Amino acid sequence: MNKQLKQAIGIGIVAGMRAMLAPAATATYLANQPATDNDNTAIKILRSTTGVRVLQALSAGELVGDKLPAAPNRTALGGLIGRVVNGALSAAALSKASKSNVLTGALIGGGAALASTYACFYLRRYISSRPHVKDYVTGATEDALAIALARLILK
Repeated sequence: MNKQLKQAIGIGIVAGMRAMLAPAATATYLANQPATDNDNTAIKILRSTTGVRVLQALSAGELVGDKLPAAPNRTALGGLIGRVVNGALSAAALSKASKSNVLTGALIGGGAALASTYACFYLRRYISSRPHVKDYVTGATEDALAIALARLILK
């Protein structure tokens, strides 16, 4: 499996786990890569210091907000759409930067985000239903796994 395919699948999985972590990790990764003539305006914005900081702040807010009792269900329509779109856009940006097929990257990233959303939802619900397991602990563990996966696929 080539690097671009691994990145598209991986960033989609990350988006399914934490919607804003995928674009934040993508922006951070792109900011640390050399700019190319292939960069369009969207890639330039992602590479910018402001773009990276805004996305990192949104991601940090999501990590905190996920632990609150009022946090919406990730499979609710709005959250589901956000995860799929962020997975698709993040994978498309990575594909564009690596001169790969953008549409293929977007479809793979969006599909992986959709699958990951449901897989992580049911896994977290199952683990949290166990006696003596607090939901916020499960959520923090999922945060750590999502961050570790993002770092692994984008190094």
